[in-house]
Amino acid sequence: MSKVAEAKTFEGVAAQVKGARKAARTLSRLSATDRNKILLTAADLLEAHEAEILKANQQDCALLEHEISEGKASAALLKRLKTSSSGIKDMARQVRDVAGMEDPLGQTLSTTELDDGLILNKVSCPLGVVAVIFESRPDAIPQVGSLAIKTGNGLVLKGGTEARLTNRVLVSLWHKALATVDPLLGNAICALEDRADVARILEMDRDIDLVVPRGSTEFVNYVFQHSHIPVLGHGSGICHIYVDDAADLAQATGIIVDAKTQYPAACNSTEKVLVHQEIAGEFLPILVQALQSAGVEIRACERTTAICSKLEIVPATEEDWHTEYGDLRITIKVVEGLQTAIDHINHYGSRHTDCILTENNPAAEQFMAEVDAASVFHNASTRFADGFRYGLGAEIGISNSKLHARGPVGLDGLLTYKYKLHGNGQTVSTYANGSKSFKHRRIK
Repeated sequence: MSKVAEAKTFEGVAAQVKGARKAARTLSRLSATDRNKILLTAADLLEAHEAEILKANQQDCALLEHEISEGKASAALLKRLKTSSSGIKDMARQVRDVAGMEDPLGQTLSTTELDDGLILNKVSCPLGVVAVIFESRPDAIPQVGSLAIKTGNGLVLKGGTEARLTNRVLVSLWHKALATVDPLLGNAICALEDRADVARILEMDRDIDLVVPRGSTEFVNYVFQHSHIPVLGHGSGICHIYVDDAADLAQATGIIVDAKTQYPAACNSTEKVLVHQEIAGEFLPILVQALQSAGVEIRACERTTAICSKLEIVPATEEDWHTEYGDLRITIKVVEGLQTAIDHINHYGSRHTDCILTENNPAAEQFMAEVDAASVFHNASTRFADGFRYGLGAEIGISNSKLHARGPVGLDGLLTYKYKLHGNGQTVSTYANGSKSFKHRRIK
């Protein structure tokens, strides 16, 4: 592409983003009733256009299968791309759930009386424009679309080329839903398709307030490294389960199989299992056979391999402990006890989701207090780490960061606040010279 053509392309992207910002201001001024009307209309449109969505998705899947056969794409990508009739119903249900949530905008978070007649309110408001860059997963558009509209934010979408046709249909439905309230509101959601647009988005720090990357570890890390804009995301989902010596072993087996196999491509799928040495001899043969029966490849430490010598196990390498598989593969290690497990997780984990399986409540409390992760579980599958399952309606993504938002990010993650000060002629000089003094009385 020539420099002239590249400049024109950048101008086109910039115009769309600026349009989203302008429309977002209108969106944020709508009543909660109107914003919910848009969401409920979008949910109805998703169900009404099921056949169109599925046709586009099948075409995308067929093209991706061809690339997989040529070794240009992974089978895991296809699993994330494929949707179904039940998947579309889930999309619609999530949108309706968001519509049913309390209005997050214009909420007074705190009120302080600085002095007589000088009142400071802290009030919730939209971030402005959020860019979501994602691969596969058709449900990403209904999730982030519903959250953006509910919070009055503009939305810039950059989907993967593997889902291009599916994404076009889904975005068109959101444009129709927005237009039912105001024809110009369609600009509040803009969709980009060119791979080069990612770099352009990351340069637009004046017009985009937050970037949310959803995809592979390599892709998310790329965005972190090249962004001029705050990023909400997680580099990887290296989730651990520690099986304590006081665990219910039958329960533990079921939880681990679910956490690995229910949807292995998900970032909250368990990748590593640590087993207390006191139960390893009894538990590991049962666990390994259950996982292998479910089609899971086992990689393990020397002690696990020795205990399960009659079972087919691949010796684990140091790299395995740093790797998010996103597939039917898991790494197992025997550890000395609780503290060793905690230290191992804090060293190798990605701060996403980690779990302890035990009937020893003090041990569970120590684990949940000391493991440094956005979500820590006790006797439950790591697959519960999800915005919808947390009751957030949907999620815009998952953050391993400790700033702004952490874990599955719902409505709160798309909000900021502003301070509104109401006075009646006060000046700072009267406080500076001691004529008046502050009360700083907290009202709310």
